[in-house]
Order: sequence, then C-alpha cells, then structure tokens
Amino acid sequence: MAKKITEIYCPNCGAPAKFDIVRQMYVCGYCGGQVGIKEALQEKQGFRAVHREKMNDSFKSYRLMQANCSGCGATLVFEENEALTSCAFCGRSLVRTEYLSADNMPETIIPFRITESEAKELLAKWCDENRGKAESRKLRPLVPELKGFYLPYELVRGPIGMTVSRMDRGSRYDCEGFINDEFVNRSSQLDNLLLDGMEPFDLDEITEFDFAYVAGQRVKISDISDKDLEDRVKQETAQTYIPSLSKTMESKALDVYTDVSSAFRLPTLLPVYYISKGDVVAAVNGQTGKVSVRALKDSHFYFLPWWFKALLSTLAFSFVLFMAMIAFGADKGSASLITGTTALVFIIVTLCYYSDTSRNAFSVVSGRKIFTSGENTFRRENGKLVLSDEILQRKVMEPVFMRKLKDTWTPVILKFTTPGRVAKIAVYCLVALFLPVILALLINGFNFKQLELGGSAVWFCIAVPTVPIYLLKFGIEELYERPLVYTVDEKGRKRRYREFRKIKIDKGIVKDVLRAVFIPPTSLAVWFGIACFFVMVYLTAFGFD
Repeated sequence: MAKKITEIYCPNCGAPAKFDIVRQMYVCGYCGGQVGIKEALQEKQGFRAVHREKMNDSFKSYRLMQANCSGCGATLVFEENEALTSCAFCGRSLVRTEYLSADNMPETIIPFRITESEAKELLAKWCDENRGKAESRKLRPLVPELKGFYLPYELVRGPIGMTVSRMDRGSRYDCEGFINDEFVNRSSQLDNLLLDGMEPFDLDEITEFDFAYVAGQRVKISDISDKDLEDRVKQETAQTYIPSLSKTMESKALDVYTDVSSAFRLPTLLPVYYISKGDVVAAVNGQTGKVSVRALKDSHFYFLPWWFKALLSTLAFSFVLFMAMIAFGADKGSASLITGTTALVFIIVTLCYYSDTSRNAFSVVSGRKIFTSGENTFRRENGKLVLSDEILQRKVMEPVFMRKLKDTWTPVILKFTTPGRVAKIAVYCLVALFLPVILALLINGFNFKQLELGGSAVWFCIAVPTVPIYLLKFGIEELYERPLVYTVDEKGRKRRYREFRKIKIDKGIVKDVLRAVFIPPTSLAVWFGIACFFVMVYLTAFGFD
C-alpha cells in the first residue's frame, strides 16, 4: 500500500505513527517506535525538496499561459489554448503572458472528482431547493458560468500549542492540541467563510502534484505574504479549537493564541468550482460536491459596552419584579417603591460585575451568512454520481491542558464552576448576610420565638448590597482564577491535585490592622463599630424589651 503524504511513519516497522499529545511525539501503535517532532518536520522537508526537482523536470513538457487581473490582482495559470478574457473573481480584464516558472506550484494536490456539468447540476439543485431565498433567485440564471479552479491552500497538520483565557478574566492556561487536516486559503481575493462552508475534503485522495492535473483546468496562484499566511494559519487553527476549549472554559468569549511551529505544512491545490458576479458568490467542492453560497447582504452583530449591559440587566430585572408584585396583589405605589429601592442595589451589583468586561466596548461587526447543501457528499458508482452514506467531518483531537506541577509540565483536567464550589460560595454569602441572626440564635439557645429581626436592620442595609458585590467580584473570580486541578494516571483514574501553599503573613497588613485597632482616632471608630455589632446581636437575640 502506498504511503500517504500526510502521515508520519515509524522508522522501525514502517507503520503510521500517531501523535501522543502527552509525550509530545509520534508513537507507532505496532512496535512502539517513536518519532520526534523535529524528525517529523525534517522528513516532510526532505519530501518537498525531492518533489520540487521532479516538478521542474515535468514542467518542461508543458506550455502554459499566465493571466494577471488588472482589477483584483489575481494570477491564473491555464493551458495555452484556454480562452480566458475576464477574471472569474472580479470580472475585470486579464493580461496574458507565458508562464515560465514552476516555483509557484504547490507540492500536493487533491484532483477533481466532480465534473463541471455535475457541479452545475448540484448548484442548480440547491437553487431549486431554496427558491425562497433571494440568493437562489439571483444565482440560478448564472449557473452556466460556473468554472473550475485549483485554488491554493496551505495544509496544516501536526501538534500545536495554545494559551487560552476568558475575555473577562485575566488568567491564561496552556494546552496542547493536534491539527489533522486544516486547510488555509492562500488567496486574498476569495471569501474564506464561503470556502470553509464547502469543506472538508477527503485527505485519502491527496497526492503529489503533477502538471498533468492542470490539463483542462485553471490554477490560481497564491498571492498573500508569508506574514498574512502565518496570521491566517494561527487564526484558523484557533477557530478550530474554540468549540472544545469553550466547554472547559465555560465561555464562548475566549482569547486563544496558537503556536504552529511544530506542525508541518504543505502547500496544496484543492479542486473548486467557483462563480463571482457582483454580490453573487458561490462555490462547489470539486471533490465532494458540497455547495456553499454567500448571502447577498451583510448581517450585523452588535457588541454592547459594559455599563449598558448593566443598565439593560437592571431594567429587565426591575420590570419582572414590578409585574410580579402587581400580579400578587400589591398596589402600584408600593410596587414602585420596592422596585426602585431594589433596582438601586441591583445596578450597583451589575456595574461592579460588568466592569471586568470593560474591553467589550460598543461596536458593530458585519458579516455574511453562508448557506450550504448540508453535510452529505457524493461518490461515483458505475460512472454515475450518487449520494454517499459517509459523512466527512473535521478530525479534531481534543485539547489537553498542561500545568506546571512540581516543576514538571503535566497533563491536567481543569474544573471551574462545580456544584460543590458554587454551593460553598452560596453558604458563605448566606452566613455573611445573616451573621447577627446566627450569633443571636447561639446566645438565646435557638429560641426562634424570641428572635427580633429588626435588631439587625442596620446590618441588612449594609450587607444586602455588599454581599452580592463580593459574590460577583471575588467569589466568581475565585472560581475562574483558581480552578480545581485533576491529574490522570495511566489507568485513567482522576485524582485531585492539591498544591501546597506556604502561608505568608504580610507584615504591612498586620501593621495596618494593629493601627486600626489600637491607635486613635481610627481605633475609636473600629471599636464603636464592634460595639454596635454586638448590640445588634443582643437586640436580635432578646428583642427591644
């Protein structure tokens, strides 16, 4: 069996080696042979050097033409007898010259499986099935203009490192992943989201590039800088992992930074049927037949400033509270008074909470929706194109979080808002709210009949607004800044890791406390407050009589 270009093979037995995220190396499942990341990269670099020489020799047998667009700058390569007069990506005129170099051609290619007539039928079928969409009505008469292209991509495969954090919290966490088959578009004129919509491709059919594949087809040349390509690779690999990372981090608003230096990359050509006429842009996967159509108009997404979120939350809460009180028989005057008082406390709490998300300033982001024909692909049976039972999916290995434990980077599982931690914070808040009442019950022998809650009125006035603020500012911060850490042994058993922390006494804090307690005039206010608190406890325990 021929070796796949994208696989790393064991140097001992020749079997495919799978990447072990924990050990950060490729490991053979048959003999246990190991291939390091550097060795794997060198292997692929050797393949590219050898294939480049073969391409240069093969190029001499072909006479190709090159066309440069005077509008968008796109460069196309095609057979000498191809009649191209306008750019398929912007409609401007083309300037034809002889193609004299093979340097811009990638080393790998996925050949066309779908013919041009079949692609047109699939696109027409999508239009017929989506007659209600304006995109379908404008696209249907343009279907005959659909043309096939080999588009330039960068295939990224291998281990990647990531650091991730929630946008509203500062702590960053390290994790490792493995990208199986991420294709990154290397063209500045094409819509990335549209092309993503027609993916994935079947990597089993990737092969070494040969100029024979160009016969009857057009090739678009890569036209983005190395820096732009690097940024795209990092951005798209991060987007691939965001769904998995969101589950652990308990948020979709994440900052993810990727390091792709350990992954190998192969420039490749992918088969695509493409049409672009004004606002009408559509693509058909030349291998699987999947259709992707861009919406005619932008959709707008609004990001609200943090203070406006607090205001909206308060208004919504106040409306619900007011309507609930009216529903239970309260008069409008009493309902308005209670709602207004509660809203004052609530907006203080929400302003404190949302102040951590001050980076979320008001902004409007626009983008266009992408419509597709679904996840089904096509295969050829007895020369005819039929629907395949197989569903191609992106293969993403689950990320593994890493943490330095006892000076060693160790794979861990992170847990944030577990039921036990949430319950613990809730108990602390209840104790803080009702501390005078709890102490009062202790000194009056839990005599509830004698209990006078009015004695703690001053405490409640202070605690009701401050305890929720503490809960949101410090309780939730405790959850997300100090997650529970679990290690997993070789048998898959999970164990809680408890980091030993030396208790350090801050001398400055101790001095401040001693000054507040023993040096007037501050000490007078402190002792007066302590005396008032115990008076409240006494009055709550035994009443005012």
